[in-house]
Amino acid sequence: MPSPRPRRGATGQPAPPAHEATRADTEIDSGSAPGLPATARVLFAVVDANGTLVRGLGATSSTRLAAGMYQVAFDQDVARAAYVGTVGPATGGGLAQQGVITVAPRAGIANAVFVETHAASGHADRPFHLAVLA
Repeated sequence: MPSPRPRRGATGQPAPPAHEATRADTEIDSGSAPGLPATARVLFAVVDANGTLVRGLGATSSTRLAAGMYQVAFDQDVARAAYVGTVGPATGGGLAQQGVITVAPRAGIANAVFVETHAASGHADRPFHLAVLA
């Protein structure tokens, strides 16, 4: 049964075909409460380019392993969590140097995340922000 919710397309987005809207509506799990499960936590770390943990929530330590390679540990198992990283300033205002960041579970350490930062020339130390959705 189609949802009574309006199907207005946002600027630049085409309206969904009726069959897609119906299919999406059938995927709604109306038996579960909205929002995150009671056990969910959002953790974060802000790390300076030298590997210093500047601030965080649930973050217990940060280590620079090599140029552009870091390990960030948390106070719980994060091996099956989702990670979001961005290059950004660790302190004060301004902007960090441009760079690219990749994040992954830390091999062999269930409560840590492995982070790599890069410049156009390869691995480079960059300050970053890391969010963990556990």
